[in-house]
Amino acid sequence: MSGTPVTLNKHYDVWPKRLPKDLCTPDTSLWANLDITVRRYPDRPAFVFCDRVLTFRELYARVEALAGWLQKVAGVAKGDRVALCMQNSPQFVIGYYAILRADAVVVPVNPMNKAAELTHYITDPAARVAIVGSDLAALWVAANDEVVAAAPDAGLRCLLVTRYCDEMTGGQLPDSGIPDAWRGWLDLQVDLPAYGTHWRDAMAARQQADAPTAGPDDLAVLPYTSGTTGLPKGCMHTHRSIMHNIVSGSLWGDGSPESVSLAVVPMFHITGMLYGLHIPIYLGSCAVIMPRWDRDLAGRLISKYRVNSWTMVPTMIIDLLGSPNVANYDLTSLAYIGGGGAAMPQAVAENLFQKFGLRFVEGYGLTETAAPSHSNPPDAPKQQCLGVPYVGVDSRVVNPDTLALCDIGESGEILIHGPQVFKGYWQNRAATEAAFVEIDGKSFFRSGDMGRVDEEGYFFMTDRLKRMINASGFKVWPAEVEALFFRHPAVQEACIISTKDAYRGESVKAVIVLRANAKDTTEKDIVDWAHANMAAYKAPRVVEFVDALPKSGSGKVMWRALQEREAEK
Repeated sequence: MSGTPVTLNKHYDVWPKRLPKDLCTPDTSLWANLDITVRRYPDRPAFVFCDRVLTFRELYARVEALAGWLQKVAGVAKGDRVALCMQNSPQFVIGYYAILRADAVVVPVNPMNKAAELTHYITDPAARVAIVGSDLAALWVAANDEVVAAAPDAGLRCLLVTRYCDEMTGGQLPDSGIPDAWRGWLDLQVDLPAYGTHWRDAMAARQQADAPTAGPDDLAVLPYTSGTTGLPKGCMHTHRSIMHNIVSGSLWGDGSPESVSLAVVPMFHITGMLYGLHIPIYLGSCAVIMPRWDRDLAGRLISKYRVNSWTMVPTMIIDLLGSPNVANYDLTSLAYIGGGGAAMPQAVAENLFQKFGLRFVEGYGLTETAAPSHSNPPDAPKQQCLGVPYVGVDSRVVNPDTLALCDIGESGEILIHGPQVFKGYWQNRAATEAAFVEIDGKSFFRSGDMGRVDEEGYFFMTDRLKRMINASGFKVWPAEVEALFFRHPAVQEACIISTKDAYRGESVKAVIVLRANAKDTTEKDIVDWAHANMAAYKAPRVVEFVDALPKSGSGKVMWRALQEREAEK
């Protein structure tokens, strides 16, 4: 069909008949969703965590108490940025909504980050308060020490620390049902610095928050995304931009107050945040929280709680189906499964349909688009496909240089216009201006991803304009990893590229030039250092030492030449 012009909105021919093509986003804050739901369903289960059932009434009371502490003790004012860094847990949910209740801005931080990475999440958003899990407290103290050493007034004034047991029944780990390897960090006691406070003490303070004043167009959340320049950039999302995808996602996935979902995608991530946290609160439904992935625990929880909706990274279902215990689990309650971040292998998709009658619904989105900007119609999904433009979205594939609309099947850059698109990068006007282009009087976000549209209006990924590695759905930005490697005393230069991985799709490879006095450095030395200084998914699995990196006439490292050489292997 190449050479045939694209018909805009052709995807409406396959649009689910039960769904609106656009919707009116509520003129309320995200906090209002909990405030409304607790009045509707006060005693319904909101979240389940390690067999502790937290009702909406209990959740509301915990949020109110913490919001009061944030305002009256920690000094959080309207618009202040508060860092939130922990594993999936009731505390993440309580912390997130307490920050909103205090009219402040949530800065969700990846709990896999190391101290060297965490400094940026203190300095860039000027966060003065952080809420963290006890397993991460030492890293935050180390990061804050580094910040204060460089600028004494730029550090944290309050560090609120929780044991994950704090919100379990009786504050204790259950006797069974938890992987043994988790017990140490779920119940970790830590000493705190002078500016630290224990979760239970904050809750016991019984402070009362002022009346909420944040509106739909106020800043609500500042999730960070990296890019070609290395340091992560904050994506400014308002209550309204997040709310649009909450309402759309509820409708798209046939959500109702009777839904039971599995919240295992990390909540710091825009997808886990939307489907694991916001949508259940909006619907008044129940979410079963997993703090980390464990395939057999997932199988037991789906069976026990009759989970019917599961948003995931495809590697999770692949792992679960590969468990020797899978026959012991009852997965028949599952009615909707979907996700993104990596393509679902065709063979696995067929297996899911043949065994369980489940069609995996792939979607596509970015931090900048509050998760989905595209999704497959649940009744008519295509495999290895991004889907069609989401509710209220105008998306086009254009020539990245001329911005001319591409023909059917022709590869170009994916542009996105819609109410869920972010408002720009935090304090980075140049990056914001470069990220948007105006066409037909509309502002379109330039995704940096290359795609094509078929004759029915479905979008497919073809390549990337941005230099990025996708490892099991985790986005790794080479420039950020390279910048971290310059801290290594043995590394003179480093270039990060992708290498094929049968399980993860792609993995990270480091091509390194060692300093003259460090030629005895081994691959294991590099890998071990990386795991100690950066999030595990960023750490290279393969290291290659070279005498020199290929460079252009202007002295720039020719990373693409190394990538092409790797592909030829």
